[in-house]
Amino acid sequence: MANERVTTFGKKNPNLPFHPAVRAGDFVFLSGQVAKDEAGNMVEGTIEVETHATIKACQRILALADCTLDDVVKVTTYLQDARDFGRYNGVFKEYFPEGRLARTTVEARAVISTRIEIELVAYKPLAG
Repeated sequence: MANERVTTFGKKNPNLPFHPAVRAGDFVFLSGQVAKDEAGNMVEGTIEVETHATIKACQRILALADCTLDDVVKVTTYLQDARDFGRYNGVFKEYFPEGRLARTTVEARAVISTRIEIELVAYKPLAG
């Protein structure tokens, strides 16, 4: 099956060997996203600020694949500090109030300076 590549907002970095999102059949896989604004600039702040910005970055990429957060079936979150989990989780529940998805959250250091990175999988059947 051929993958349909989904591009992201702003200019894609030609030095990175991956796409921000890939559609494979009815699934859309988002690569790990960090707290970036619409112009692609890093957003720094509390875990709450960075969580909002990271989820909004995910929403922008999902929209390119005609998906929304309602289509998300799996979320993996990497927190720089596990002690931020409660505050992160409070923001997460604002975007996923029903909790109808599978989720994994781990503590891990990112390769760039960020408190949080989120990758996710959405399910949206193709028309036809």
